[in-house]
Amino acid sequence: MKVIFLQDVRGKGKKGDIKNVADGYAQNYLFKNNLAAPATAQVQRGLEREAEAAAQKAAAHIEDMKVLKGELEKITLVFPMKVGAGGRSFGSVSSKQINQELQKKHNIKIERRQIRLDHPVQGLGTTKVTIDLHKEVHATINVQLIEKK
Repeated sequence: MKVIFLQDVRGKGKKGDIKNVADGYAQNYLFKNNLAAPATAQVQRGLEREAEAAAQKAAAHIEDMKVLKGELEKITLVFPMKVGAGGRSFGSVSSKQINQELQKKHNIKIERRQIRLDHPVQGLGTTKVTIDLHKEVHATINVQLIEKK
């Protein structure tokens, strides 16, 4: 029997695949658990409409992230730090602090995991920090450490 998979089924097929399976397997397992439907033109059109809607939603999300990127790249976050002899700062700025500052001062909410920091920001001056908004959209903000008076 030809079926269209509505969900991924391990070892059998992925969502949207059309495959031949045994009649008993289709009737007693796939159809009962809403994992597949008979391969009719109507079901195929429904899946195609779903895929188109998902693609449009993804494109809209990417556009939203591009707008957010434009906003983020105008931002410079300033962190006052205590400085010792030789210009070395006491402490550092982590991704958590950057995230909190973005939320508090600029009302921009992103996940802390999206901030890409190989190591905490320690040196005085300006450092560029990359934020992964989407796998295709990356923003760069400036993080500036200044001497606390």
